[in-house]
Amino acid sequence: MFASIRNRLIIIGLLIAGCIFALVPRTITVRARGDDGVMHDKQEKRVPIKYGLDLQGGMHLALELDQSKQVSADPKRDIELALTVLRKRIDEFGVTEPLVQKVGDNRIVVELAGITDPARAKAIVQRNAFLEFKITDKTRALDKALPGMDRTLRALGVKGVDTGAAKRPSAVEQLLGTDTAKKGSDTTKKGADSAQKSADTAAVPGGVLESLIQSPAAVGGGQVPGEYLVPETAFPRVDSLLSLPEVRRYLPRGVTLRWAASPTSVGVQSYRYLYALEEKSIVTGSNLENAQAQLDPLTNGPIVTFELDRAGGRKFGEETGKHVGDYMAIILDGRVQGRPPVIQSRIGRNGQITLGGKGLQEAQDLALTLRAGALPIPLKIVEERQVGASLGADSIRKGITAGVVGTAMVILIMVVYYRLSGVLAVLALGLYVLFTFGGLAALDATLTLPGLAGLVLSIGIAVDANVLIFERIREELLLGKTIRLSVDEGFKHAMNAIVDSNVATVLTALFLFQFGTGPVKGFAVTLIMGIAASMITAVFVTRTFYLIWLDRRPAMSTLSI
Repeated sequence: MFASIRNRLIIIGLLIAGCIFALVPRTITVRARGDDGVMHDKQEKRVPIKYGLDLQGGMHLALELDQSKQVSADPKRDIELALTVLRKRIDEFGVTEPLVQKVGDNRIVVELAGITDPARAKAIVQRNAFLEFKITDKTRALDKALPGMDRTLRALGVKGVDTGAAKRPSAVEQLLGTDTAKKGSDTTKKGADSAQKSADTAAVPGGVLESLIQSPAAVGGGQVPGEYLVPETAFPRVDSLLSLPEVRRYLPRGVTLRWAASPTSVGVQSYRYLYALEEKSIVTGSNLENAQAQLDPLTNGPIVTFELDRAGGRKFGEETGKHVGDYMAIILDGRVQGRPPVIQSRIGRNGQITLGGKGLQEAQDLALTLRAGALPIPLKIVEERQVGASLGADSIRKGITAGVVGTAMVILIMVVYYRLSGVLAVLALGLYVLFTFGGLAALDATLTLPGLAGLVLSIGIAVDANVLIFERIREELLLGKTIRLSVDEGFKHAMNAIVDSNVATVLTALFLFQFGTGPVKGFAVTLIMGIAASMITAVFVTRTFYLIWLDRRPAMSTLSI
């Protein structure tokens, strides 16, 4: 089959046509999730060669499990689960050619090329998306526990809220400055010492937590069982105090505390809701089957509707049927979303999460992360790197310059040293470039900066096989053989050395691909593709050119080599 020049030209023509077809941009139809959360068919233009992070610009993140927030019993299993969840999230995020891979035993690398909103991408990657449904506590467990908590805080030396009521004169006394103030000053002075002694422990009667944790009814709000208000300014302090093990032990077993996701304005004051909830969850996000972002037709605010699987829906229906009239908190990543609604009747597989004060995009991101599933353990960013588009364009320009200069030097050396044979090798080199890019496009590979380096390197490798063949032909000619026989023998006897060197290089590239990260993988892919293209051009295409040349000049007695 390969002995005929005609058959060889047909094969070369098919290879050229296939590479050109792979390199032509085309429009394809893909199914993608729209802004309404529903899958739609849309037209997408696919470019033949896609650029990686270092050429297009984008974000590089290295993440590890945050053991400070949650200790893992099986880190290897958790990192694999986190890898799966992140891949689902990034796939739905809509980034072209994302890279999500494990590096070592405890690190995940995420590379997002062409990203335009880094903050949003980081939020989606790091969000736990752990969903829970809990009934609010009706036993007033926190009210009963507060006195004991405050006693513990006094023993620990925690100071209360100092109102200064014992030392400050009344408004009338300050305004009039009369003898009334003088008469009262002696009494105030006598009690000052004792007041000062008690100020460090509990300046406000009832203790620090009892003074800061209030019932919504105290500020004119509706009362939900297990619901409390804390001034937003005091929220960090109360949260840290309630986190103390000595304080938390006063809560009865089966009751847990959760904060609202965002502050709420009551009149002119800003408060944070605190909820006492039953520790046992009705159902969790592990039973979630689907989630979509929508606009509430009544309030026009963003909501996330969700659907549970059969087992989750059955359990949800049973539990809500038992708690008709009770309040149910919807908790995402340990924060209560909105005020708990009252359960009017048995709830089936469907429900919704109201996102007060948030936009539609945040609702879409929440729905995305809920669909992808919850992370087993929170992730922390240990390395963050952003590449600007201008830096990527500069890398492309320099890479093209390096390729042009390298190719020009190869052409010059081959033509000057090997003359006519060098010209044939250069013609084959032109097809080598086409075959390499066509192969990368067919594999849907992404070109990176190290990939460009591999491409430039493989240009030299492409003529390396020709050098071995030409030198072997020279040796055959020196032995007095005919030109046709020398060419045949040169290609035949040089094949062992060509195969050995290329196989060794391919094995090295395969190791780089298997154990390297994204940029190293890009180098390995282009190097392997370049070697494959060089084998075709150096052995098959160049010999075809020789056969055509010898067929046209059968009486040729010397070969320009």
